[in-house]
Amino acid sequence: MSTGSLVVEVVRSGFVESTHRARMLAVAADGSAVRVHGAVDALVSPRSSMKPFQALGMVRSGLALEGELLALACASHDGEAFHVDGARRILAGAGLDEDALRCPEDLPGDAASREEVLRSGGGKARIYMNCSGKHAAMLATCAANDWPLETYLDPAHPLQRAIRTAVEELTCEKVAATGVDGCGAPLFFVSMTGVARAFRALVLAEAGSPERRVADAFRDHPEWTSGTTRPEARLMRAIPGLLVKAGAEAFDAFAFEDGRAGAVKIEDGGQRARVPVTVAALRALGLDAPELADLAAGVLYGGGRPVGEIRLGGRP
Repeated sequence: MSTGSLVVEVVRSGFVESTHRARMLAVAADGSAVRVHGAVDALVSPRSSMKPFQALGMVRSGLALEGELLALACASHDGEAFHVDGARRILAGAGLDEDALRCPEDLPGDAASREEVLRSGGGKARIYMNCSGKHAAMLATCAANDWPLETYLDPAHPLQRAIRTAVEELTCEKVAATGVDGCGAPLFFVSMTGVARAFRALVLAEAGSPERRVADAFRDHPEWTSGTTRPEARLMRAIPGLLVKAGAEAFDAFAFEDGRAGAVKIEDGGQRARVPVTVAALRALGLDAPELADLAAGVLYGGGRPVGEIRLGGRP
């Protein structure tokens, strides 16, 4: 088991021009640590990697979604047409529309979808924001319980208290601090060890339980939880049974159906280093596929041709 520093090197034309330091935790099916780098027991902000547990709190509170719409409730989506349509379907099922959303306005993250919106004369809207599926599901949960809609993002709201309970139960940790995520929802600070423990609990839960409903919807519809071309969807398609959720500031968490799990955090928030470290964590657990080769070492381009890579390096 490794415990030293882990560095990602950005190599251009044979020269290491930048480095990123990473934390990594990879645990075996029995929960024992296989590979550890950095302070994995320190507090961390998992950001959107916690969306499956936000969805779990909603399902436990009566959210009646299944399949791709439940996956969308866990999503950091790219604003592709099917994502936007799905968020509107969730709202309509609760008798609501986009005006009820309290996430920020944004344009789709997917380039083609963004260009289509702009070409058609559109602009930023809450429904395009990458968290709109989660926010729509939060509103649907409130509607099902006759909870206030306008204050659904308040940490003291019954919805957010239910989500916090789910987070603490599955991480087996008390939330150390509460912040505000980019979408305006409460953000809970726990450890990477707790995050990996929580992801294991999702995939190992009994079939038909709220935990497994979330995990199964997530894995059955990977494009709905991220986007058609996103690395997380590619990883889940390449390794059936794998659940991967990315978070802002370069956080990743994952679990395989047998309980192998892990979490990754790039210290400086550099997203380009995130996926190579996640692939390394998966490989340390014996989870690999030919399709992961290009994700393991991101390609750098110069003048339209490959001139370097992003790879795991040595210790600084």
